[in-house]
Amino acid sequence: MSTSDVVRPSSADAPLTLDERPARSLGLRDSLGLWGNLGVSLLLPVAAVFVVLPGRPLAETLGAVVVGAVIGALLLGIGAAAGAREGVPAMVLLRGLLGRRTSWLPTAFNLVQCVGWATFEIVIIAEAASRVLDAPRWPFVLGAGVLATLMALRPLGVVRVLARYAIWAALAALVYLFVEVLAEPLPELTQGAATSFWTATDIVIALPISWFALAADYTRHVRSPRAAFAGASIGYGVATVVMFTLGVLALAAYGSAGFDVIDALLAVPLGALAVLVLVAVELDEAFANVYSTAVSAQNVVARADRRVLVVVVGAVATLLALSFDIAAYEPFLFLIGAVFVPLVGVFAVVYALTPRGAWDTSDTAPARPAFLLPWAAGFLAYQLTLPTFFSGPGAGWTTWWTARQTDLGIDPANGWSASLISLAVAAVLTALLCLPAVLRRRAAR
Repeated sequence: MSTSDVVRPSSADAPLTLDERPARSLGLRDSLGLWGNLGVSLLLPVAAVFVVLPGRPLAETLGAVVVGAVIGALLLGIGAAAGAREGVPAMVLLRGLLGRRTSWLPTAFNLVQCVGWATFEIVIIAEAASRVLDAPRWPFVLGAGVLATLMALRPLGVVRVLARYAIWAALAALVYLFVEVLAEPLPELTQGAATSFWTATDIVIALPISWFALAADYTRHVRSPRAAFAGASIGYGVATVVMFTLGVLALAAYGSAGFDVIDALLAVPLGALAVLVLVAVELDEAFANVYSTAVSAQNVVARADRRVLVVVVGAVATLLALSFDIAAYEPFLFLIGAVFVPLVGVFAVVYALTPRGAWDTSDTAPARPAFLLPWAAGFLAYQLTLPTFFSGPGAGWTTWWTARQTDLGIDPANGWSASLISLAVAAVLTALLCLPAVLRRRAAR
């Protein structure tokens, strides 16, 4: 029996275990509001320096932002629509691709990713709030951790609030900040880390794709795949363009990068109020990662109560935010993100070629280890194109992959998009694996 079949009556909010049918209570407006809010993150303007092409026209950098957002958002929409159609969380959805037990491998990666990003979001919230209010950071860490955990206990109620109220507060704050930033002279950008148009695009693509492994946790509650696709791709895509653009313009106007972008925005009239609104809105990213960690764990322990899992995850993320140097952990989070980029390519091809109604997410879904091969090949292609950068104790990882680039004659400064190459390699190899089954189905007609 599929995990989406009825075993107990559904509730008004998200089910407590996988044995319950998810409530189908979200429409297009809710979906747009949820993904728009998730895309409004202070992490994006803080990271905008990585997409800036120094010495190039501003329009070229903004073009890379738009192209990356469109590509990433469309891929995110594929996962969102599949979640709405199958009515299961993201990691359970992968049972149809890899089988029940084999799906535990991406589940393990996702648990690490979600806890790490929940911790990182709590740190960002606390850092920004402490700068706005000129106060110590630790009380905001505790407050953000507690609030994110409470929000994750009633996720669908939170989604409705985000869609109806929070999105408008965020929009008002963003419009005000854009007006203030655009009132400043915008000289040519001389600071930036992007080495080519496609490396800049790559950074932007990574943000929407990082949500692919979480999308179905929410869109299983959306009433139609079309609404889920539109809500995720449009809502998150537009927000990604807006937030990266704000960061790029602030860099041009004030010459600030990283967390200094926040200090620059605080300097504008009423900037503190606008940034404080965005800090409050940032809580939805922390909440989403806490909730998705719990739901992902249910792919392994289906009858575990998500409320208990949420409290445990929230406590862990808060303690890590208090005691751990999350900046040192950030490259590892990007490495985990690179794991999911080729998985998107594998999933998209297999799901498109599987007849409707034949996607098996049940407890007896058979193992399909062959699809681990294109996934692994895509990851290798990613690292050979652009190795994940580590410093300090982890520098050996970057050094080893750079040496392999030299062995294969690949220029380390190649300027290619690691995400697009990884996706292409994974998708093509997956299509070749699927070809015999497709031909057999056509011959049987």
